[in-house]
Amino acid sequence: MDSDQQREDGHNTSPIWVSDRPEGEQTPAKHSAPTSTYAPIERASLRTLIQQPRFRTIRNRALVGVGAAVIVGFLVGDWRIGVTAGVIAVIVDTVWRARSNSTVPAWRRASIAERRTEAQLRQLERRGYRTLHARAIPNSEAQIDHLVVGPTGVYAVDSEKWDKRLPVRVQMGKKLFHGPFDKKPRLTEAKWEASQASELISAAYGKEISVVPSLAIYGPAVPWKIMTIRGVDVYEGARARKWITKREKALTPAEVERLYEIAAQVLPARYGEG
Repeated sequence: MDSDQQREDGHNTSPIWVSDRPEGEQTPAKHSAPTSTYAPIERASLRTLIQQPRFRTIRNRALVGVGAAVIVGFLVGDWRIGVTAGVIAVIVDTVWRARSNSTVPAWRRASIAERRTEAQLRQLERRGYRTLHARAIPNSEAQIDHLVVGPTGVYAVDSEKWDKRLPVRVQMGKKLFHGPFDKKPRLTEAKWEASQASELISAAYGKEISVVPSLAIYGPAVPWKIMTIRGVDVYEGARARKWITKREKALTPAEVERLYEIAAQVLPARYGEG
């Protein structure tokens, strides 16, 4: 609102000051300071409340229950059975949402491919393997999806979910393609991530430790078991566990535990430990 409009409305938006002049001295007329700090609070409307996520969930659940009650009650001709069906529908909806929803933001959740690899690696724990998930390479945006330390060595596994409609192929044993797409940048990134992990772990351990890079591919069929392309082992995702355990033992349990502790320190969790 401009100053002319303010004068027409009879409002003065200039700040109000309390005079500190001696008593009796003439001062320009001023408004007295307000004696209350009350500020009106906007009331929440019914529409605003309904738009809240919690109320939307309750509304949708009620609609599910009422819909089920009406349909079942109409089909069987018994309103009591319909009400029972409505209650069951609400319970099922509640349980389903509780299992499918997560309080973790979507950007922090593991991909389907990462979860599938994680499930395989979890089975290796009883065989002396330790795994770190979503570990960041310091001073970069790169991430190792799974770093595995175990009796057969140290491994960096990146889980990839590719379009199953496009074939996976190799040219001259050096070029990886997914359909028409050259995956050289992805191979280069995976190899670099493993090399960085190797340098960091070796420096802290005081002895050179090799970290073997790999791509676990989910979706399209991979027409080989395991193939090393540009220094990176490439295989179908379901083979991740066998790829790790097929090698000869190289580390003692004490070494595994020590390297695991070092890796956890030098490769911070991408999204925090919580």
